[in-house]
Amino acid sequence: MRRTKNILILLLFLCLPGVAYTSRIVDVSSSVVPGNARCEYLINPKGLDELQPRLSWTLTAADSSAFGQKQTGYRILVASTESGLKLNRGDVWDSGWVNSSEMQQISYKGKPLVSDKIYFWKVSVKDEKDKVSGWSKTAHWTTGLLKPTDWKAKWIGTDQIFDPAQQDCNISDPWLRKTFTLKAKPAKANIFVASVGFHEVYVNGKKIGNDVMAPSVTDHTKRARYVAYDIASELKAGKNVIAIWLGTSWSIFGPYIVKDRLNTPIVIAQASIYANKNSTTLSKPELVIVTDETWKTHESPNKLLGVWDSNRMGGEIWDANKEVLNWNTTACDETTWDKAVSYQPKLILSAQKIEPNRAFDEIKPIGIVERNDGTYRVDMGVNFAGWTEIKVKGNQGDTIKFLFSEREQNDITFSNHSAFIIGKTGQGTFHNRFNYSSGRWITIKGLKSKPSLADIRGWLIRTNYKEATTFECSRSVAKLDVRPDKMDFSKSFNRRVYCRLPSA
Repeated sequence: MRRTKNILILLLFLCLPGVAYTSRIVDVSSSVVPGNARCEYLINPKGLDELQPRLSWTLTAADSSAFGQKQTGYRILVASTESGLKLNRGDVWDSGWVNSSEMQQISYKGKPLVSDKIYFWKVSVKDEKDKVSGWSKTAHWTTGLLKPTDWKAKWIGTDQIFDPAQQDCNISDPWLRKTFTLKAKPAKANIFVASVGFHEVYVNGKKIGNDVMAPSVTDHTKRARYVAYDIASELKAGKNVIAIWLGTSWSIFGPYIVKDRLNTPIVIAQASIYANKNSTTLSKPELVIVTDETWKTHESPNKLLGVWDSNRMGGEIWDANKEVLNWNTTACDETTWDKAVSYQPKLILSAQKIEPNRAFDEIKPIGIVERNDGTYRVDMGVNFAGWTEIKVKGNQGDTIKFLFSEREQNDITFSNHSAFIIGKTGQGTFHNRFNYSSGRWITIKGLKSKPSLADIRGWLIRTNYKEATTFECSRSVAKLDVRPDKMDFSKSFNRRVYCRLPSA
């Protein structure tokens, strides 16, 4: 009698509304387990504008010594909340069991997606014996602005226009900022930023994210890619400021110039700020921030050297006399700043669907030689394409020059050069921001005393891709690490690459 009563209670429980259950008991002895979940080739991507994003996964064998394991079916769940997904509720999409061995680029076929929202998903598979695996780890993606009409912002910039007749770029990398007030600290806030030229985003003085030289390169004759940034954690009740720093870079690249867009860096950005983290189609943001003529702009101390063309990419020059320490905080006095200028380029906006650029592998110099002409020759030990940071001292107004070379016999190759103008403190630090150099040797001109090794360092800049696989053969001396950040370019000549082989 007691057993019958327990069975009835269990059946009633399973029939209650909202109680999650699956129609098939999971067999932990399944020969394959799904993992490495990706959406549009990316791991937990932000700001996608795909209406039917494609989902992928790979399999891991439960027994690596066994043979014949394979997938014969899959089931995908997509949920609006992480807690719902944990209960196996696919309230956005439940694919049901699909008899298929496919595990790459499975198109989403659920409810219509909503702009600026997060979606959680996971997958389970059947093996060659029809046994069901456990679920993969929870993955997610966020949507960007899915329709052109979702964009309410304007393209903005400054009134400075590039003059191609100049030997070096004549316009500064501009600052832009917008102040606003919030009633309370928000639960959710994403900003979508597209720029012609590189950009950095700041909220209340803090740079958002670890990406560098964003966005990734795009042919700006037709399209601009936007990047999504989560800024909720940096916003607060009361007065706030969003600031954007533009780098001239690709905005003046000759082949990308079109009639409806002037030769100047421009940006378009839009942020919706929500009190409720789980926004829906019915949720209204507390505030929407858009770029327009109400934004303020000011010259930054940074400027492009060269003209961003073949063998004239140049570098950057920093004028410490133009520094404004609180330019991106609420303490900044905006009264002397200019109004931003709006532009109407005919550019299609779409999400950036690639890993961002990042700084990797700090590189330290191995030697510095003082030469008879008063210059200093720095050996970084390896040829690399990336950033450098150099501490300098001198008198106010002194210009310290840095020449970069890929060849020991030349002071400069490919016109790679940067500079730093010393301010009233008599010291400062040059650091790349919107350009990079390529080389192993740095010639420093204008210093009155020899720098130390600790004053100089560099970083490799590359796309933040993940390692896909490795290769080994029977002879340990022939093991070759072909990741670009592990290559030794010290013997490169005419762009040929020689890689370092680990010792036997």
